[in-house]
Amino acid sequence: MRLNSITHRRLSVAIVLFSWGSVGVALFTQHVLGMQPCPWCIAQRVLYLLCGALAILAALAPVRSSAGRIIATLFSATGIVAAGGALVTALYQHFVAAASGSCAVTAADRFLMNTGLADWLPEVFEPRASCAEADQALIGLPYSIWSAILAVILLVLGGLALRALWRSRVR
Repeated sequence: MRLNSITHRRLSVAIVLFSWGSVGVALFTQHVLGMQPCPWCIAQRVLYLLCGALAILAALAPVRSSAGRIIATLFSATGIVAAGGALVTALYQHFVAAASGSCAVTAADRFLMNTGLADWLPEVFEPRASCAEADQALIGLPYSIWSAILAVILLVLGGLALRALWRSRVR
């Protein structure tokens, strides 16, 4: 399949599969392998769930009209921003938070406290480890680096989805 034949909808579906699949892997490693998440891990989960939700909305937008394309563009662009946030969060977790021995309340802790996500669905959104404990190796790389790699993949897919949306005729 040539790059030009890949549609916005197909790329959006790929974004959903990667982003929500990553949360599935995170839940598997948490509940089956015992790798407990830190607040920054949970923030990344929220951002990946948001990326997937925005990709679904972008894929469902009626792109045959100009207004529909604008709506799809806004959802896709917001998803790209969320993926960028996930990249920054993963890198911060790896280079700053995991290296800190402090138990200080971080921006991620405040976000989780203010949203109430940990109370609403603790098995998914409750941090259960410090950042230093949570940044374990998975297949030879720290978990946060895997998350950063995923965020880069989502950024590339998001950029390609926007390109496909505006460069090709509606398919």
